[in-house]
Amino acid sequence: MAFLEISHLDKTFHSEKGEVQALKDIHLDVENGELITIIGPSGCGKSTLLQIIAGLDNDVAGIVKIDGKEVKGPSIDKGFIFQEPRLFPWHTVEKNIASNFTLRNKEVKEKVKELIELVKLDEFAKAYPRELSGGMAQRAAIARALLRNPKVLLLDEPFGALDAFTRSHMQDVLLDIWQKNRTTMLFVTHDIDEAIYLADRVVIMNARPGSIQKVVKIGLPHPRKKSNKSFQEFRQLILNEFEKTDELELIDRAGI
Repeated sequence: MAFLEISHLDKTFHSEKGEVQALKDIHLDVENGELITIIGPSGCGKSTLLQIIAGLDNDVAGIVKIDGKEVKGPSIDKGFIFQEPRLFPWHTVEKNIASNFTLRNKEVKEKVKELIELVKLDEFAKAYPRELSGGMAQRAAIARALLRNPKVLLLDEPFGALDAFTRSHMQDVLLDIWQKNRTTMLFVTHDIDEAIYLADRVVIMNARPGSIQKVVKIGLPHPRKKSNKSFQEFRQLILNEFEKTDELELIDRAGI
């Protein structure tokens, strides 16, 4: 039995203009401690899938289970990282990480200190969000999500707004956290290189209604070099899958 099980998952949005099927018959098994990246064209339901796993959307058909228990709603065993850090501007880094816990609790204070060291913000524990770079703020957001020791960490394009240099650095920070904690992670991205650089497996999704076209196992050790021949071969393989997606879209639109 897989740690995270998704079976026969369908999601349809209802509005006055009609129905839009966002996800169709999603099947995915994720083992405990895996780092999975999810890529696909815009609008294919990547973020919707994460929200369903997080329990933020239960108006679905199908089943999602974590550690054998069906997901019924939000819970502390699921951490969610958004595209923006969403830090409280009136709190320092350490208070943002502590969130609604009090730093007067010795155990909480020690855990926050450990996490600040883990995300390499030691010198900025007393700083406010306005004093942080984008990458630093996102590191604080990741630390906040890890405070409750989630079984699964869900990341929805967390580095999408960062410049290339900071984004590359944050990929290494995330890998360092994952290798130390072995938290199961699902990471949505539009960047093929990022997907390959991070993942144990890359999940490639079709255009709407979103379905899983292919799952690619990345058999490369960390740290990975994006210029390596093996890395580029995986990149070409995934690009070829995207070309198939485009062909399928054209066939569908032509009614063939």
